[in-house]
Amino acid sequence: MSLNPSRDDFSALLDESLGGRDFMEGQVVHGLVVAIEKDFAIIDVGLKTEGRVSLKEFGMDEGRPALKVGDNVEVFLERVENAMGEAVISREKARREEAWTRLEGVYEKNEPVMGSIVGRVKGGFTVDLGGASAFLPGSQVDIRPVRDVGPLMGKEQPFAILKMDRPRGNIVVSRRAILEEARAEQRTELVSQLQEGEVREGVVKNITDYGAFVDLGGIDGLLHVTDMSWKRVNHPSQVLAVGDTVKVQIVKINPDTQRISLGMKQLQSDPWDGVEAKYPVGAKFTGRITNITDYGAFVELEAGVEGLVHVSEMSWTKKNVHTGKIVSTSQEVDVVVLDVDPSKRRVSLGLKQAMANPWEAFVAAHPIGSTVEGEVKNATEFGLFIGLENDIDGMVHLSDLDWATPGEEAIAKYTKGETVKARVLDVDVEKERISLGIKQLGGDPLQGDTFRKGQTVTTTVTEITSGGIEVRFGEDDAPMTAFIRKSDLSRDRADQRPERFAVGDRLDAQVTNIDKAARRISLSVKSLEMAEEKEAIEQFGSSDSGASLGDILGAALREKAQKE
Repeated sequence: MSLNPSRDDFSALLDESLGGRDFMEGQVVHGLVVAIEKDFAIIDVGLKTEGRVSLKEFGMDEGRPALKVGDNVEVFLERVENAMGEAVISREKARREEAWTRLEGVYEKNEPVMGSIVGRVKGGFTVDLGGASAFLPGSQVDIRPVRDVGPLMGKEQPFAILKMDRPRGNIVVSRRAILEEARAEQRTELVSQLQEGEVREGVVKNITDYGAFVDLGGIDGLLHVTDMSWKRVNHPSQVLAVGDTVKVQIVKINPDTQRISLGMKQLQSDPWDGVEAKYPVGAKFTGRITNITDYGAFVELEAGVEGLVHVSEMSWTKKNVHTGKIVSTSQEVDVVVLDVDPSKRRVSLGLKQAMANPWEAFVAAHPIGSTVEGEVKNATEFGLFIGLENDIDGMVHLSDLDWATPGEEAIAKYTKGETVKARVLDVDVEKERISLGIKQLGGDPLQGDTFRKGQTVTTTVTEITSGGIEVRFGEDDAPMTAFIRKSDLSRDRADQRPERFAVGDRLDAQVTNIDKAARRISLSVKSLEMAEEKEAIEQFGSSDSGASLGDILGAALREKAQKE
């Protein structure tokens, strides 16, 4: 068959191509160029009449139409016959159909397709895929946002087909997917050339809060902030800047994710080597506060070695106080090493241990038995808290406030802010406790011979009850109290009535019993009357000698009055 078949030959070729089927609109069919008139090509597609196609749809070759009479072409049959009796055909639509068929094959094989960006539309760009138009979203142009797309316009380049919908005529492509795949292949090749432990030079490309990305020559690795230096680094910008050339060690390569972890401190000697020998327990050092937390403060002993001062080791006296109220960042402090754990890279430090223990200093300056003076800080159900030197407190227990007055009553005599004196009773340095006593400043009335059994004391009535009377006696600075039962108010039953006394009345009574353990003295008016009667009888005679009891008592009372 000749390269330019005759019309009869073309008809035979057309019949063979169609397999004897009738022409159907909407198909691509073979046609023969039978004439070129002005800007149109007359094409015979085997119908009753020819069709006309604009020469522009066939393109130009060096300024002249790329089509000549006798050429065999494929066109799209839109309608068999229009109002003018001509076949309606299109070369452009034929190319589009060819392109769609070709692209569907490419899409099924997941292969890239060549195309060029030809225009800008809302949300992206239009791409010509050799006859078919596709949409390129703006996010799919490049891996990173592109400010100027001008250099990419009209340039033939590969695209990945993301979506095809032939009925709607929609094609979505991506240039970014091609770039990412190429970069992944390149990254895989570069990663295969790297080895863990290898030292390389790189350039800092980006800095974040958690580290820096270093370009190792086409592939990035992450230099985490904790691997920049052995010392504390609060932010990567303290160590690096974008554009810096750094020497790093490849710490780890993840074969699955191809992530590369880098380190700078690994190229330096580890300051924790031999840390136990450098910082023995009990030794005192000077360090700098690097960080303050709720649970304590970190102190830098040297670059890369930090120890923690727990909040409980901050101060001897300031309890339940936030660390920030005791120390401040960058402050230099003296600390004592409490514990070292090289395996966990931990050093426990004490701030208060570098200062004198105020309880030890107190007992040295104020031994047990000495007298101190302080301000009443607080009154509780247990006693009084007295503020002493060096911000320490001592406590006076309720039982050590007064010899005779109950603690609940005695504590009411003291007010907050009042200055009082007390005696040091005990100091427990381990438990940080100081026991004080106020009543011990005066002698114990129950000790010695202040009171003895059979002694006569003068009392003052303080309270009257149905069962007896409450009285107070003794010295004003150390008064004692006692309860005289109803049966001990008089020898005569008729006078054993508590109501015959009034508060403030003074009366004499005899000490009948002293219980030092219970700190109680028993008094009796009845016993005193019986003792006085016995004494009078012995001195002035008895009723058996002829003297009446009244005479004897009268004489005794007169003598007593004369002595007074």
